[in-house]
Amino acid sequence: MARAAIGVDLGGSHVMAAAVDEAGLIHARFEHEIEDHDPAAVIAALADVVRSAIAATKHDVAGIGIGSPGNIDPSSGTIRYSPNFGWENVPLGQRVRDAFPKYPVFVANDARCATLGEYAHGVGQGTQDFVLLTLGTGIGGGIVAQGALSLGHQMGAGEIGHHTIRPDTGFICACGKVGCFEAQASGTGLIRHAFRLAPSFPRSALLDPPKDDDPRPWRDRLGSKRIRKAAQRGDAHAVAAWSAYCEDLALGLSNVIAFVNPEVIALGGGVSSAGDFMLEHVKPLVEARTTMVPRGTTRIVRATLGNDAGAVGAATAAMRGGLIARATPAAAGQIVA
Repeated sequence: MARAAIGVDLGGSHVMAAAVDEAGLIHARFEHEIEDHDPAAVIAALADVVRSAIAATKHDVAGIGIGSPGNIDPSSGTIRYSPNFGWENVPLGQRVRDAFPKYPVFVANDARCATLGEYAHGVGQGTQDFVLLTLGTGIGGGIVAQGALSLGHQMGAGEIGHHTIRPDTGFICACGKVGCFEAQASGTGLIRHAFRLAPSFPRSALLDPPKDDDPRPWRDRLGSKRIRKAAQRGDAHAVAAWSAYCEDLALGLSNVIAFVNPEVIALGGGVSSAGDFMLEHVKPLVEARTTMVPRGTTRIVRATLGNDAGAVGAATAAMRGGLIARATPAAAGQIVA
């Protein structure tokens, strides 16, 4: 019988589980909203969607892979710290093993799982040195070097969003530092650029309250997509915000090229939906800042798996025995790193 694994994408507002085959194709998908961040409630919701995915697939299930936000102990699957959930030392891996004793269980950071998914089954296929960046509320991702995903001494490698690019004039990051790449070049960063520039555009239509029945304050509805679409229409305020955003994005990307010299940098997440409009602005800025690596040798492209990358990567890790590029056997019932 053909093999599959259950890949779980655990987020702050929902959990998704999917049966994923060895080619990275999803055959069954189940989601559950998360309203209570108590560990018992989250694990119950996770177990519910995993159980549904196992029941729905006709494949031989090789294991369960879970991508979770936070720093994770690879030997146990314990969530050491997750600011998304406010968790410390939650034994997620063991609790899932207790619920599904028949299957090996793998737990890893969600961004690293997404990187493996995009590398093994997306736009990273065929490369040896690859970086994924997801541009959403924050910046996640990971680094593949010579076919192996970089994990670091304490599983913290790949936190590209938290290198500093604007230490003196930058926005305050959620991590507490000033001017992190994430603070400047995430979707949230684009919104902050728009607000910072607002005094220069007192008649900006971008700041007009929307004429609808949404009860939220209008400032809470100034999303990155609205700014990007206004920039594409030529709105002066939006164009200025977009330009400042692209400058910071290019600065961070040029640093990534200097740090790890990847063949491909893939951009995923909500902001990457701007597609060519983003790439045509960012690529020349990156090239201008690239010095120690031959210019034009790093391809910057859109990621292809979208929101499925995390689940696909988690399932791939469960089948391969961990966050690696090449398959190795994993012992049945073992939590692997």
